[in-house]
Amino acid sequence: MELRDIEIFLTLAEELHFGRTAQRLHVSQARVSQAIKKQERRIGAELFTRTSRTVSLTEVGRQFREDLRPVYAGLHDSLQRAQLAARGITAQLRVSLMPFNVADLHPYWKAFRARYPHWGLQVRQATYTDVFDQLRSGVMDVLVAWLPVEEPDFTVGPVLCTDSRILAVAADHRLAERDTVPLELFADFPHGTVHGLPDYWEDGYLPFYTPRGRTIERVESAVSDTGDDLINYVGMGEIIHAWPGHVTRHWGMRNIRWLPVPDLPPMHFVLVWRTEAENDLIRALAETVRDLGAYRF
Repeated sequence: MELRDIEIFLTLAEELHFGRTAQRLHVSQARVSQAIKKQERRIGAELFTRTSRTVSLTEVGRQFREDLRPVYAGLHDSLQRAQLAARGITAQLRVSLMPFNVADLHPYWKAFRARYPHWGLQVRQATYTDVFDQLRSGVMDVLVAWLPVEEPDFTVGPVLCTDSRILAVAADHRLAERDTVPLELFADFPHGTVHGLPDYWEDGYLPFYTPRGRTIERVESAVSDTGDDLINYVGMGEIIHAWPGHVTRHWGMRNIRWLPVPDLPPMHFVLVWRTEAENDLIRALAETVRDLGAYRF
């Protein structure tokens, strides 16, 4: 079975939609259908049950998916290592970012690459859900996350950057004409939320209570796993939402007002990794960050 056919099957098993699978893999729906039919002929059983409205895995399909996942992961990793070796790269470090990959952080990645040209560096934006699982599953090697991080199996490394706090509101929101916003006023308006964050970590980003003990409400209608969704909810006037200040360099949005929040402490973003997975590449990145020093936005 070709690697591409395995990828098509596993993607369809995840999406359960031929159109989304084709779009995600940049192939035609006919190519997806052909690959699945070829696999079903070879196996001698249907892998998916199709109706005019739904696609679902059969029992054979579910077993096939579980058997193929580790095989595909191993083949993909082997292919990637071979491609890196062909370029003279002997290993690769994968970094996941909670802050946006703003230009101010590029000196760290450039310095690492200049110091260690035989190692690859992949930097990707993190989603908000299951953030720590990216490290525990081995999908990523290092996470850039805000403090505090109190996971017993993690090592907290050097501070990469420090940033002030701002509040995003719609341009026609009744807070929009203020110069600053005190944290106490946060209790008067709904905020967005993300499922799956540890309570202490979410509280480190946005407290659950104001200084006077009033609840800062998170609304279920504004749940998201990306910053783009949250800022769109703000722009539509559904919520207000706190951010680190650097997002103003990332988003230029005329329908959003950015307001300083003087009584929210600054955010400190640090390198974090799974202690048992520490290796020479992780130590080298931590040393690079220490040598350059923390950036203050």
